[in-house]
Formats: sequence, structure tokens, C-alpha cells
Amino acid sequence: MKRSKHLLIAIFSLIFSQAFAQTKGLYDYQDLSKFFYQKQKDSLRKAWVCPSIYKDKTTQKKYKEIWDQRTDFIISAIENDAYVHDKEVYGYVDGIVDQIMQANRKSIPVKPFLLIDRSSSVNAYAIGNNILAVNLGLIAFVNSKEELALAIAHELSHNVLAHAENAMKQRAEWLTSDEYNKSLNAVLDSKYERLSRLKKVLENFTFDRSKHQRYHEGEADSMAIVLLKNCNIGFDAAFFLRLDSADIMYKKALQSPIKNYFTSYELPFEESWITKRTKGLSSKNYNFRDTTSIADSLKTHPDCSQRYERTLSYSTKNLSLSIIPTNIQEKANKMIVWNMYKNMSLTPCLYRILLEKDRGQKDSWYDFMVSNIFSGLYYADKGLSRFNAIGIIQKEYVSKQYFELQTMFEQIPRETLEQYCRKFQNASFWNGLPPAEKGLKSFLYTLTLAADNSDKDRAKAAKDYMTNHGNSMYCEVTDLFDKK
Repeated sequence: MKRSKHLLIAIFSLIFSQAFAQTKGLYDYQDLSKFFYQKQKDSLRKAWVCPSIYKDKTTQKKYKEIWDQRTDFIISAIENDAYVHDKEVYGYVDGIVDQIMQANRKSIPVKPFLLIDRSSSVNAYAIGNNILAVNLGLIAFVNSKEELALAIAHELSHNVLAHAENAMKQRAEWLTSDEYNKSLNAVLDSKYERLSRLKKVLENFTFDRSKHQRYHEGEADSMAIVLLKNCNIGFDAAFFLRLDSADIMYKKALQSPIKNYFTSYELPFEESWITKRTKGLSSKNYNFRDTTSIADSLKTHPDCSQRYERTLSYSTKNLSLSIIPTNIQEKANKMIVWNMYKNMSLTPCLYRILLEKDRGQKDSWYDFMVSNIFSGLYYADKGLSRFNAIGIIQKEYVSKQYFELQTMFEQIPRETLEQYCRKFQNASFWNGLPPAEKGLKSFLYTLTLAADNSDKDRAKAAKDYMTNHGNSMYCEVTDLFDKK
């Protein structure tokens, strides 16, 4: 009897914990950077005072101009919600930063100001002044804690070595140098080919910076390995090789034809939607298998194969990798999907979801997002801005199926889009979704399918949502209409 009682308690606990996990959102609306980093943003301008280091007034003025541009960049990014402070994802990344810092106090005496960038790009970057940003795309991409730690240590090294500050100085000195001014005046005094000559002047500047940047990358790689060694985090030079495919995930083919992903929802589908109807160069036969012409994802870095060869001897022998917690990468991926949707970049958003379904993903949240995508496309089409919402990517950078999906978004008839939206409104997957998701469903119905809805109706629906779900991250969309 006791055994049965304990079994029932365990079952109810499991059901309760699963229900709690389903109702818990990815992050709160207030975790977006314009709210969370309000105090830090307001103090940045006061704290980031440009130092007076040049006696020449022209050079000092240019240096201050470049310095202020960096300040404006970070403040603008915070105000535009480029960053998010999700406790779990931030906490995991911050734990790695803290581990590196604690073991390298001489190099990193003060804890860096960490930001989680919402970008899907597989990257991290150092802003200078001890600020570090790590993209969600990198967190979702890496295979291990050690791989993520290498990217973090690399960017921390840029800050330690003052690369951002040195680059600003170099630029100020170049743009106020006699050599630059003579080259520019020669172009302005000429009567012919001004544009091509001006390009050459700028190309020379870009080339010099490129060499300087690549040298900096080598320095940062070397120091990163030392930082990792000091805190007993293993290093594998093979991590660099994965960068070759980091930002071209949309070249990855789906496991099924595009049609199957829609017929599984019992939606109509016509093959003509995925075939270009236009004539000319844009519709010529194209080889979607050739990826040789695609550049490495990190353009300013040396070739990844070179980085691998230079650091191979420093690899940790018999390295045992630490797997990143599943919930961290799943949250990062979901936040990327939501951010793409919010930015109305609908094709890459849906393609990421289809790749997740290929992995066997059964989470109904992704079905919820598929529904949102078609509501967004239908709303954009009604506003004559469908093309802007598709998120066009050139054929050279995508798989054949991605191009078919992109073509479908271009050519699917408006009446079929409406049919899709109505079908999704009545889908069974809504039954297991939390109130915040169901509330967004009602809001999107008002936005797209309600008869004769006005700006006033949409504003009321948005206000109602924010009143009932004020902490939901989905307020980022409804807030746009509440202000109208």
C-alpha cells in the first residue's frame, strides 16, 4: 500500500513538474535590455569619457568622434533590445566567464560586463572597456562547454590586449594623416575616374586594417589558450574547424520534401508554389550542392584551417568534453526563433523550426511558432509588405529546399494564406499550450482574421494582452500595436 502511495506521489510530481515547465516562459518582457540595463545604459555616457591623448587637435577630434560612435553603438543596441538577460542562459555563460576570470586575476582583475546578444550569428565580440557580448547563435551552435569557453576566452583576450581601443587610435591617426589627405585631395582634384580612385584609397585603408585585425586575432587565439589552461578548461584546435560552417546552416538539407511539413498539418499544398514563375537570370537552373565559393563565417579572422594548424600542438590530450545542458541550448534556440519572428525574417525562422522537426522535436511551442509565422505573413501581405517579411537570402547561401520554401512564401496565394491561418487557429496543439501563447493566438486573430478590424480594435487587443500577460516576452509584438 505504501509503495503504491509513493508511486502515485511520484507520478503526480512528474505531471506537475512537466506542467510547470510548459507554463514557464523563456524569459520575461522586462528581461529585454532596454528595461534590464536601463541604469547601466544611463551611466555609460558619463563613464565612457574619451581620454585626451593627442596634442594634434584634428587627430584628437577624430579620435573622440570614433570613441563616441562606439558609445552610441552600445547604447543604441541596449535601447533596441539587442540583448536579453535570461537568468538560465546568462547564468551558464556568466559561470564560464567567472571561471576564466578567477584563474586569471592578473590579466582580468575586474569582472567583465557580460551581454547576451539575441543574434543568430555564431559569434561573440569584445566592445572594449571590459565589455563582452556572446550571441545566442553561438550558444545554440557549440557542441561543448570547452568550445564555448574558447570563444569567450578569445574575446576576453581582445579586451585584455586593448585591441578595440588600439583599432580606434589607428583609425583616427590614419584618417588625419598627411598620406590619407593627399590621396583624398588627389582624387578630388582629378577630372576622371573619381569613384574608382576613391575606392582604391578606401581599399588601401581596409587592407591595412585587415592585416592589423588578423594579427590581433592570432594574438587573441594564443592568449585564449593560456587563459583556458590556467583555469583547467581543455582546448582542442579542431574547434576552429567548425567555424567553417558556422553561419551557413541554411545550406543543410531537410530530411523530407517541403510538401510533407505542411500536409502533416492537413494543409493544402501545390508544387507550383515552390517553382519560380518568373523568367531570366533569377530563375535559371542552379547547382545547390556547390558550397566552395562561400567564404568563412568570420570574415576578419584568418582561415580556420590556419588557426587549427597554428594551435594544434596546444590541444589537450585525451580531452573529455563537457556537454552543455540541454535546457540551455533549447532555450537559446527558441529565443533565436522568436527574435527572427519578431524581426519578420520569416523564411529562416521557419527553416530553423523544420530542422528541429527533423531532429525529432515534438514540443508544441514550435507548432505555435509555425502558426505565428503564417499569421505574420498573411498580415504583411494584407499590408502589401509580404516581400519584406520573407527575409530573402541569396540562392548561393541556401539549400534547394530553403529556396523552395522562400519561393513558396513569395507565391502562395493570399486566399490560401488565410486558409492556413484559419486552420492553425483550430489546431489541436493549442490544447497543451500555456495562457500566454493562447492569448497571443487571440491577438493574432484580431490582427489577421477578424472582420473589419480597425487600428482601434488592434490597439485594444494589444492592450488587453499586455494587461493579462504583462510579463510575457510576446509583449514585444503586442507593444508595437498598443502604442499606435
